[in-house]
Amino acid sequence: MSDRSNVEFSEREALFFHSTGRPGKIEIIASKPMATQRDLSLAYSPGVAVPVRAIAEDPATAYDYTAKGNLVAVISNGTAILGLGNLGALASKPVMEGKAVLFKRFADVDSIDIELKTEDVDRFIDAVELMEPTFGGINLEDIKAPECFIIEQTLKERMNIPVFHDDQHGTAIIAAAGVINAAMLTGRDMKHMKVVVNGAGAASISCTELIKALGVPHENVIMCDSKGVIWQGRTEGMNQWKSAHAVPTDARTLAEAVKGADVFLGLSVAGAMSQDMVKSMADRPIIFAMANPDPEITPPDAKAVRPDAIVATGRSDYPNQVNNVLGFPFIFRGALDVRATTINEAMKLAAAKAIAELAREQVPEEVAKAYGRSHSFGPDYIIPAPFDPRLMEIVPSAVAQAAMETGVAQKPISDMAAYRQSLKARLNPTTSVLTTAYEVAKANPKRVVFAEGEEEVVLRAAIQFRDLGYGIPVLVGRHEVYDKLKALGVADPQSFELHNSVNSPLVPDMVDLLYKRLQRRGYLRRDCERMVNRDRNIFGPLLLKLGQADALVTGLTRPYAQTLREVRRVIDPAPGRTPFGIHIMVAKNQTVFLADTTVNERPSASELADIAEGTVAVARRMGHDPRVAFLSYSNFGNPPGSYLDNIRDAVTVLDERGVDFEYEGEMAPDAALNPTVMKSYPFSRLSGPANILVMPGLQSANISAKLLKELGGTSMIGPILVGAEKSVQIATMASNASELLTLAVLAAGGIAL
Repeated sequence: MSDRSNVEFSEREALFFHSTGRPGKIEIIASKPMATQRDLSLAYSPGVAVPVRAIAEDPATAYDYTAKGNLVAVISNGTAILGLGNLGALASKPVMEGKAVLFKRFADVDSIDIELKTEDVDRFIDAVELMEPTFGGINLEDIKAPECFIIEQTLKERMNIPVFHDDQHGTAIIAAAGVINAAMLTGRDMKHMKVVVNGAGAASISCTELIKALGVPHENVIMCDSKGVIWQGRTEGMNQWKSAHAVPTDARTLAEAVKGADVFLGLSVAGAMSQDMVKSMADRPIIFAMANPDPEITPPDAKAVRPDAIVATGRSDYPNQVNNVLGFPFIFRGALDVRATTINEAMKLAAAKAIAELAREQVPEEVAKAYGRSHSFGPDYIIPAPFDPRLMEIVPSAVAQAAMETGVAQKPISDMAAYRQSLKARLNPTTSVLTTAYEVAKANPKRVVFAEGEEEVVLRAAIQFRDLGYGIPVLVGRHEVYDKLKALGVADPQSFELHNSVNSPLVPDMVDLLYKRLQRRGYLRRDCERMVNRDRNIFGPLLLKLGQADALVTGLTRPYAQTLREVRRVIDPAPGRTPFGIHIMVAKNQTVFLADTTVNERPSASELADIAEGTVAVARRMGHDPRVAFLSYSNFGNPPGSYLDNIRDAVTVLDERGVDFEYEGEMAPDAALNPTVMKSYPFSRLSGPANILVMPGLQSANISAKLLKELGGTSMIGPILVGAEKSVQIATMASNASELLTLAVLAAGGIAL
């Protein structure tokens, strides 16, 4: 019932992880340059006085001049650490650091852990309240009940920023999302469901409140604690929070309460639910056994007596993990972005419903890759996996919208579509670079051949290509492809277009076309027949050549150079064009295009000029203002060398062509990219750092691209093939479904022509 997985590891490994290198899991990194005395003067005295005065005059500008608007405090006193109990404030620090890391990893929220050495409720409240000027939000964590209720409620009343006790609401929101989907799968109406909640702590009470907010009537929810049913009139072991959920009932034990129940929500202790209790529940029971680290009943034990049950736990080694990381980072992201003064019930419900809706959509390949198994909506997948990249877009926008609608947003968002796009780009800079390509592909969907349709990674890319509206995937493969699509969660696999050389009526025309092309290159007709029938990298391009599709993606099963040779037996260069390859390097604050990285071993001056012009066209289609540098080991003749003439002549060729973009060379990478080094060459025609690097030869180009991809710490798109007569993209053998999808979109969108 938390954001902590149940992955197996040794104590030594855990301690080694936390102690190796810099101790702990977080550090502070400056977001502004701190290299010079001037930088320091601006950051501190005297420059810092300017924003100080501005904030004193208008406190709202603190969100403009400081990190407050993206800064959350993770605060605990260590009285309820994980499932370990009250181990003190200091012992909670590793957990709070971990929470801070999750905020950053999943939602780009900066976070600082704060451990308060007190169990006195008033002192704790006073300490947190005094920190309001520093933070944009407060995440309370691992504080025992009932003190946590008092602390959160009082702080929400006193503070004008969001205060959120994740142990209560995080679990409740994710559990509510799962219950929504489980009810849908079992055909239940919330208004008529009978729910039993076992446990009366912080998470239990919050779950109960949120389930009721979804429409389950008060009288249909029975809560139990360690002493049994909380019934109306009971006095033993009661408090105001338990009393609020007492109902008139004759049931006195959990076993009695659970008879005929539709839903069991367990937030108590391991083993609290027996198989006999499960047997006594209604048909197709919904069981959320969320005790941490061991559930009230394990899914295998529950399903052994009720195979029709839908079971969720807090563990990552069973299906349907109720994991808080699905909620809190994205809830705070949305709340911070509208400067919400609180996180209210409407915002929590919006998050739950958004998470539930996401689980019903086709699952992207990134999720399957992270967990090593396929996911599709059903009894074993009612809650999205934490690594689903769509959470960042969907949940914050839902929370922000609810904040605006309920009047707690101090900075409403006027363009929600643009906000959603900014959320996607915030963690994945590649997405922002590809915005134009995706928009073009959606506006004008095309047919794209996926030549290696029997590969699971290819099928995942094809599924996403169709489901996201980018076009129609045309698969090449045997009939078994349909079984693989079904296994990946496709409800209607036969709706995918599949071409098989065994029964394709196009084979005779393909053989004729290929033989006509190759008969004077030493190929017999039977050679062409064999290639058409056996080689997907011949059959697929021939589909494209015959007009059966608009673009093609291949390359996953063979080395790049071999795939390119096979494709070129069918596909010619575009008239007057030099085919070449581009790798696109996407860093946090810049994008750089490298060419030619895949095709031409020793390009001539004219070919280098062609490569420059072709890369400029691609960069412009992706929204960039091009600045081209022809790279070398030499800066304008220093040092001299015997391999510089073609690079220098390429500049002359562009001069003669009268192109409309900046270009310069020959120059070393630092002279092309480093503003300080560039000052040594005031005659350079580049107005700023180059964003297109034309490499002198294939050896240096390919080595550089692969080194940057493996070591550079940046996102890399490509290689992208440019200059063919048809839109063809060749992936590398290590490509994942996301990378294949990107190539398909580039091909379909005409970005890489």
